Amino acid sequence: MIRARITGTGSYVPDKVATNFDLEKFIDTSDEWIRTRTGIVERHLVVEGENTSDLATRAAQRALEMAGVAPTEIDLIIVGTITGDYPWPATACIVQSNLGAVNAGAYDVSAACSGFLYALAAGADRIAAGNARKVLVIGAEVLSRILDWSDRNTCVLFGDGAGAVVLEACEGDQGILSSHLYADGSQLELLYQPGFGTRITPSAEAIARGDHYLKMQGNEVFKVAVRSMAEVAKIALDANGMTTEDVNLFIPHQANIRILDATAKRIGLRDDQVYVNVDRFGNTSGATIPIALDEVNRAGRLKRGDILLLDAFGGGFTWASALVRW
Repeated sequence: MIRARITGTGSYVPDKVATNFDLEKFIDTSDEWIRTRTGIVERHLVVEGENTSDLATRAAQRALEMAGVAPTEIDLIIVGTITGDYPWPATACIVQSNLGAVNAGAYDVSAACSGFLYALAAGADRIAAGNARKVLVIGAEVLSRILDWSDRNTCVLFGDGAGAVVLEACEGDQGILSSHLYADGSQLELLYQPGFGTRITPSAEAIARGDHYLKMQGNEVFKVAVRSMAEVAKIALDANGMTTEDVNLFIPHQANIRILDATAKRIGLRDDQVYVNVDRFGNTSGATIPIALDEVNRAGRLKRGDILLLDAFGGGFTWASALVRW
């Protein structure tokens, strides 16, 4: 059967680093408070003139270079993002232009922190159906521009960045073995950005209320996230007749260390099976998994045949998993 195999990975984060000590200077918080509750030590933030499409383009270029694929060979570009350059057109269209991928279709996926896995599933399905041979999948976010920097419960959690993979059609046992997507729109107000769509349009009153900022009820999100990520991970393993002992590396969405630890424990994974980099990047939403995947790949930690379990939860609510044989 034809499967989508990851042949290249890439990532990019802005040069600017904001440590917990930097945040102490203008927020009522402390390094100890942030570190003990989230596991985050620092995060990367864009500066004036840097946009989501810029981060996505650089990550994509690195993935293409690793895969040895020219931009003109790409059939489709899918970007998972909730912080695109514009409401429309799709940020993927800007990336397509930046890369010179003149033969590619392009669109965005809006699934918050699950965006990369939703996009990965779409790309893999397109290849499995025989409708594409090479697909570029990107997760990219500039969350710093939708944060209320006076709200210590949210602003300390997030960072900016992008990660990308090149998917190519292949035969054999390597590639994306399965993807599993779920959602529950009834709880959207626990984690969302109220403005500015067509329901709440820009106005002086809406801006004064901070409707353009990310809103989160952290305790409630934590409970649902851990349960959902554990369930969808087990679904992926069961679908492929595998157990946790078959998993070489678990790469979860890097929300915060408490969610990562609780999810891994609930699934039954050992510490050495779980990859964590939330301490250095914070929560970059749809970019966390591809950034982590690129890190382990470039560090030489992956070998042919390794089983990777990818798992995410995000606003919507959305949650997803994918099982990959490297």
